[in-house]
Amino acid sequence: MYKTNICSMCKTLSFIAVSRSKFMHTSCNNVMPQSLFSSSKTQEVLAIKLESVFRACSDDAPVSVLQQVREIHAQVIVGGISDNNSSKILGMYVLSGRIKDASNMFFRLELCYSLPWNWMIRGFSMKGWFDFALLFYFKMLGSGVSPDKYTFPYVIKACGGLNNVPLCKMVHDMILSMGFHMDLFVGSALIKLYADNGYVHHARCVFDELPQRDTILWNVMLNGYVKNGDFNNAIGTFQEMRKSHSKTNSVTFTCILSTCATRGILCVGIQLHGLVIGSGFEFDSQVTNTLLAMYSKCGNLFDACKLFNTMPRTDTVTWNGLIAGYVQNGFTDEAVPLFKEMISTGVKPDSITLASFLPSVIESGSVNHGKEIHSYIVRHGVPFDVYLKSALIDIYFKGGDVDMALKIFQQDASVDVAVCTAMISGYVLNGLNIDAINVFRWLIQEGMTPNRLTMASVLPACAALAALKLGKELHCNILKKQLDNLCHIGSAITDMYAKCGRLNLAYKFFRRMSERDSVCWNSMIASFSQHGKPEMAIDLFRQMGMSGIKFGSMTLSSALSACANLPAFYYGKELHGFVVRNSFSSDTFVASPLIDMYSKCGKLALARCVFDLMDWKNEVSWNSIIAAYGNHGRPRECLDLFHEMLEAEIHPDHVTFLVILSACGHAGLVDEGIYYFRCMTDAYGICARMEHYACMVDLYGRAGCLHEAFDTIKSMPFTPDAGVWGTLLGSCRVHGNVELATLASKHLLELDPKNSGYYVLLSNIHAGAGEWENVLKIRSLMKERGVQKIPAYSWIDVNGGTHMFSAADGSHRQSVEIYLILNSLLLELRKQGYVPQPYLPLHPQVMSKNSVETGE
Repeated sequence: MYKTNICSMCKTLSFIAVSRSKFMHTSCNNVMPQSLFSSSKTQEVLAIKLESVFRACSDDAPVSVLQQVREIHAQVIVGGISDNNSSKILGMYVLSGRIKDASNMFFRLELCYSLPWNWMIRGFSMKGWFDFALLFYFKMLGSGVSPDKYTFPYVIKACGGLNNVPLCKMVHDMILSMGFHMDLFVGSALIKLYADNGYVHHARCVFDELPQRDTILWNVMLNGYVKNGDFNNAIGTFQEMRKSHSKTNSVTFTCILSTCATRGILCVGIQLHGLVIGSGFEFDSQVTNTLLAMYSKCGNLFDACKLFNTMPRTDTVTWNGLIAGYVQNGFTDEAVPLFKEMISTGVKPDSITLASFLPSVIESGSVNHGKEIHSYIVRHGVPFDVYLKSALIDIYFKGGDVDMALKIFQQDASVDVAVCTAMISGYVLNGLNIDAINVFRWLIQEGMTPNRLTMASVLPACAALAALKLGKELHCNILKKQLDNLCHIGSAITDMYAKCGRLNLAYKFFRRMSERDSVCWNSMIASFSQHGKPEMAIDLFRQMGMSGIKFGSMTLSSALSACANLPAFYYGKELHGFVVRNSFSSDTFVASPLIDMYSKCGKLALARCVFDLMDWKNEVSWNSIIAAYGNHGRPRECLDLFHEMLEAEIHPDHVTFLVILSACGHAGLVDEGIYYFRCMTDAYGICARMEHYACMVDLYGRAGCLHEAFDTIKSMPFTPDAGVWGTLLGSCRVHGNVELATLASKHLLELDPKNSGYYVLLSNIHAGAGEWENVLKIRSLMKERGVQKIPAYSWIDVNGGTHMFSAADGSHRQSVEIYLILNSLLLELRKQGYVPQPYLPLHPQVMSKNSVETGE
């Protein structure tokens, strides 16, 4: 149907191009002659009938109305009628959606004034053929016909339909030149277009120029601020509206209350509730539904339920607001009976209900419940819109069913930015970062504009892949759209730079952020802690406290991890005191890092005390205490704790076995290590990861079973990384196996050619074997590739201060006193019979030089 109409319009436009001149001359100079048989009485009757039919015309008008239009049109042709009434017939065809009939009549009218053109432009805009509407507008200008104030609202609508704001600005300039910018209808159309497309400032300029503003216009302006998230201007506009002569209506309250709901501003919402009652809208279903949604989203479920119970009539929207409130506030168990009650009362759930309820399925931990709801959707023919599609994709991804999520995504053509964002975040959640980036690229190719959530979702994929170039491109796009000051995007950007190895850029961007929430601070503190800058993490923790941001469990966890990495026992104890005072002791996300901190500071007894005092322990807590005993060389207690964990019915995960394998390796328990490795895969169905194979290589290597270690590497189901080969190389250094060391180093220098540690380790192995020529080759290779040895550091915490040292370090302010004490200690040791053992054998030339100097 659409193609047929388009073809018809194309033929019509071709006809205009050929015959426009002919029609313009004949129409303007020759008015249709009145019939000799017509009378004034007939004209009067026809005019009354024309007016009656004109009012009945609409796009969904019955066939009888259209038949009457054609009858009148026939009478016009036979008996003649004034051109003004002929334009009314054209308008009736347009209003009835008969664009082809309107086109045929258009060419039989006088085209030297605006009315016929206005009807055609209006008809095309009503049909959604915005390009044709604009084409007729420019044809009108080209024909020398001046537009009037009735032309521009539909021209502006056509610009809005094509999202062409620059073209609308050109039309706006013409409106200004013709003086129509003061017209209420023209101004309303401009304000709506600018507001809908994010040009709120332009909308406000037009709004302020209008001499009269009705309630509808105030609502359009208010909605523009709400859509663009400008809460302050929305409130200001609302207050101005109340001071003006325009009365607030249900649309006004619905609009401003939705902003309070989105921003979680309960105090303003309560004040607005009082205004609603005072204005007599407390029983308006649209307003009360928005009020209920506001209370729910602000977490005030008590008042939401109270309002729900006082409502005289509830509909699907009412139930949706209440169910969504329970789910979003974490009361998923209460949402289930509420959902069932909704169905039992005869209110049929729609796509919004199900999209709101589906997140509760994930909280219950059962993907099968999600499949049951999916079946309900299919059985009852619930409209499968983009909201429901996004919710289903989300639950399948969170349940680990990636294939089913992809099937839903590809099921039909109802795909928008929200659906694509759900796919991107789902892929990132399941570690499929390349797929996430591919969906993002497809989204761009399809002409969709990514929003702030899309950007925040794709940046973690760049971080996981260390795709710095793509991350920078996204950052530039974010800067262009002025989204960089949004906290959740800022956190994603800092995290991306940090994980791409550019901690300096992450910190630079963090410092430039005008607004930082707890997530931003947590991200930066965790980045410094994880990237070997624990002292900076602790300093940022202090700054966060001084800025007035409240500490949460994630903040304390990151700060404690930083204390563990220093290690800084003094700061750790202070944080423990803060944890106890602020009732974080029962929080497993805080208690587990506390155990780790005390363990790494050498305080195993305190670590066990924290563990024993925990009210509730999960697998993370057990893993922390098992690791603590393993790191302190107490494998038996480590294994005993593992069996206690099983008795407590806590299911071990891959981290649990990683800790056990590491403990067995350090203690030389080869048989136990092999047993638990097989137990992990056979008894618990946990697939061995790269880290587990690295532990097994270390287990065999420490025990001197280098060939078994090499066989383990060959049996891996995936390509070994640098960590695995590095573990083997370290074992070769201990046991002097030059052959395997050469093989391992070949792979290492291909995988990580800039890591100085591998060159130094291989050089030391050759030195230990007396192969000095190979030592010289490796040192030359390092110089050729520009690899510099990074000095190692040690640190110690004394009286709350951290002191760092490197080999032959003279930078410490007390270095003279330190070396004097060390030399005196060395003299005392030699008196007791201590003979220094060099880490490596000396080069023959050095040994001979030392012999000459000592006279041996």
